[in-house]
Amino acid sequence: MTLEIFVPFWGDPALLRETVDSVRAQRDQDWRLIVIDDCYPDETVPEYFAAIDDERITYIRNQTNLGITENYREAIRRATTSHITILGCDDLLHPNYVGLMKRVIERLPDVDVIQPGVEVIDENGTVIRPLVDRVKQGLLAPRGGEGIALLAGERMATSLIRGDWLYWPSLTFRTATLQRIDFRDGLPIIQDLALLMDIAFEGGSLAFVPELAFSYRRHGSSASQKTLLDGRRFRDERAYYEIARQLAHDKGWQRTGTTARVRLMSRLHAVTELPGVIRHGNRAGLQSTLAHIFAV
Repeated sequence: MTLEIFVPFWGDPALLRETVDSVRAQRDQDWRLIVIDDCYPDETVPEYFAAIDDERITYIRNQTNLGITENYREAIRRATTSHITILGCDDLLHPNYVGLMKRVIERLPDVDVIQPGVEVIDENGTVIRPLVDRVKQGLLAPRGGEGIALLAGERMATSLIRGDWLYWPSLTFRTATLQRIDFRDGLPIIQDLALLMDIAFEGGSLAFVPELAFSYRRHGSSASQKTLLDGRRFRDERAYYEIARQLAHDKGWQRTGTTARVRLMSRLHAVTELPGVIRHGNRAGLQSTLAHIFAV
């Protein structure tokens, strides 16, 4: 089985090269890498790929800038294998990643999403453990021990709406699932959670295998941090939690609906971010954060 790894690119070319190197360093070499350049203004990027002599690596440059969601959709449209990974253009696969995904797929061929063990690194590649990741990995992720934790349907939805403990760029998906269930428009900041919840609402499944296989990069000045400071992050979260509550009600999933209504971990996240928003954010960011903490 060949695993297709897509990299929608807009970012630092130097970090992209590290990402490509991490794919080429896989112990299991049965992979294909497709980089989709969303018109990033740097001529060294196509020159770099033109110099690579490896038929498994394909470089594509969009004719116009599509934006992140449409570039994800472009990756899904181009998929030709049963399972794909949509890798971040600054994240790193560990050498065991492809082999681990293939072993899980062989064991659970119908699972929709696979989450490996993840470590978090900063912009310099140093392993870090911010509070948000200590909560994700220590409190929210299921306890799989040395084996695989399998969640499906209502259990999967409740786990994710309690607190999104997944790392989107590290996930491997069944291609047919992504081709059937599209991203929701209008929620660009939390589109990953919304898609994963829709997979759960359709009865899909998620396998968590704790074996470390991925490095997820957090930047101090990332785009996600800016959305916290200007209020967009928590505004979109409130909007989606209400959508999830209604979807759960329609399916009779009481536990999922109650968890979406209370959104305790999301409120606590807003509490931890409040000092930074006060210091560095704007008025809209402060209002949105306070509304997220206190609104019923």
